[in-house]
Amino acid sequence: MEAFGPLQLLACYTRGVFPMADAREDDRIFLVDPEHRGVLPLEGFHVPRRLARTVRSEPFEIRFDTAFDTVVALCAEAAPDRPETWINPVIQSLYSELHAMGCAHSVECWRDGVLVGGLYGVSLGGAFFGESMFSRATDASKVALVHLVARLIIGGYRLLDAQFITDHLTQFAAEEVPRADYHRRLARALGEPADFGGQPPLAGAEALQVISQAS
Repeated sequence: MEAFGPLQLLACYTRGVFPMADAREDDRIFLVDPEHRGVLPLEGFHVPRRLARTVRSEPFEIRFDTAFDTVVALCAEAAPDRPETWINPVIQSLYSELHAMGCAHSVECWRDGVLVGGLYGVSLGGAFFGESMFSRATDASKVALVHLVARLIIGGYRLLDAQFITDHLTQFAAEEVPRADYHRRLARALGEPADFGGQPPLAGAEALQVISQAS
């Protein structure tokens, strides 16, 4: 049997499934294809007013792909509101390999040289699959998400997969769609060219303007 590696993982994403583990200490992984899927709209993404003020004030230095493995490791750590995570060492290794292949990216919030928040996900065609986020400073993961959405819009992406709807995501106009609808959206997005790009991060006001113009 062929070993499950990064190429097999990418093939899973094209079929609309993604990996999880039951616990951090469990080396086994399983594939998930939810009956209902969380999706964040790239056209119509809502930035709450208070968060928009925070983004404009630029409390963090935004970077992309400068500390990918660290972002994943911090996402895997337990937190007061998340005592257990699904990111085990096998999953960490797989995403590190995807990053080396140029298929996975991180958005990072830095303050005084310290990584205080961020997120990571997988990029295929015009689809971006958000995997996990973390925050060690107020609003850091939310600011990272705003900058991700702006970059995806500029890059020509058509789908931002959030996997599951959470209270954290509903404020951004996230929607829950049936599996069949999601698979149709995914098929269309995979056929579209898109580029995550290597351009410098936008200023906060510029990111908000990009999102506003797409809405």
